[in-house]
Amino acid sequence: MNLERQHITRLVLLSFLSRTFIYLFAYWSSSSLPLFDASPNLVLISRWSKPLLRWDVFHFAHIAEHGYVYEHEWAFFPGLPLLMSLVKNWDMLLAASMVAIACDTTIVLYRLTLHHFGSSNLAFLTALLSLLPSSPATLRLAPYAEPFFTYFSYRGMLFCAQSKWLFATICFCLANTFRSNGILLSGFILWGLLVEPLIKTTKLPMRLSVYVKSIAYTAMIFAPFIYHQTTGYLAFCTGGDHKHIHTAGPSWCSQSLPLIYSHVQSTYWNFGLLRYWTLAQLPNFIIAAPPFIVMIAYSVHILRKWMRGDASKSVVALIPHTIHACVLCCMLLFNSHVQIVLRLAPSMPLIYWAAAWLVMDHATAARWWVCWSIIWGSLSSLLWSTFLPPA
Repeated sequence: MNLERQHITRLVLLSFLSRTFIYLFAYWSSSSLPLFDASPNLVLISRWSKPLLRWDVFHFAHIAEHGYVYEHEWAFFPGLPLLMSLVKNWDMLLAASMVAIACDTTIVLYRLTLHHFGSSNLAFLTALLSLLPSSPATLRLAPYAEPFFTYFSYRGMLFCAQSKWLFATICFCLANTFRSNGILLSGFILWGLLVEPLIKTTKLPMRLSVYVKSIAYTAMIFAPFIYHQTTGYLAFCTGGDHKHIHTAGPSWCSQSLPLIYSHVQSTYWNFGLLRYWTLAQLPNFIIAAPPFIVMIAYSVHILRKWMRGDASKSVVALIPHTIHACVLCCMLLFNSHVQIVLRLAPSMPLIYWAAAWLVMDHATAARWWVCWSIIWGSLSSLLWSTFLPPA
């Protein structure tokens, strides 16, 4: 217990120092280097908030101030704009960033790892590696959706590990208010209530209450997604009093499944099956390759152990995480902008368990991973500060 307390104390300090360094670096670079896009200089905000106003933060702040006005804004879920609207009487960006800092995942990851692997030293190593995320600016600096999504995802996963299904559902529901892929987190609930008992006993649960809970909890997790689609449909497709500005006609309203989110992502961000697979996007595939390779390699490693009959606690506990990671990786690889993995990989603890696996069993690959994390983390923070992609 004393060792765990020491680990947690050190991690809290190191996490604070990490965030402080990233902010000071971003502040210096945004003040000293020319911006590729000078839009932040045209907005009346404090100088302390200047490094925070980049990319999607413009959209989140506009929605917080004016609501959903433009059609493309429905690509952004309401969790962060709602939070920003609650603190807009202060320095909105800085206040939202402070709340994001409060949602630090380092200790949650430590406890989740300790629960699954039973080793405080491994948990400490994993948490240390999480201080080198693949997108430091969006995970540890800016008022973005990812810090909140990651925090609630980790919290929900820890509650699942403790069989506290209602608390897990609430966390996953909150995560889904920040990002659409939060609906995938319902898989952890279904796995714990239905699949895992089936694996252990080779029989489906007999109690009706288990199935009622599974349906109810899954519906709760899907609720923010359904609400967001419903408000979009009512705003554009029912001929009501809402007058929204949009450049594309609401042809999606007549589709068999009229989802504004799918329409907006396809129309404004060119999402779709293999649409991103062009020669012009090759640099983004190269940038995104390391997280994909590490997660897929570790997932294959765990699945092989499981299929060979390894029924140890840690292997069985990691199966839903590997399935979740594989599904999300496939979605990002084939139907999305691949570089988004740099922001989303840290929302899956599997990326850091994979990194710890490299450190323990594959020293050369581990050195490559740590070097890449440091170099790319620094470069991406510099690119963020000067308003250059990827974001």
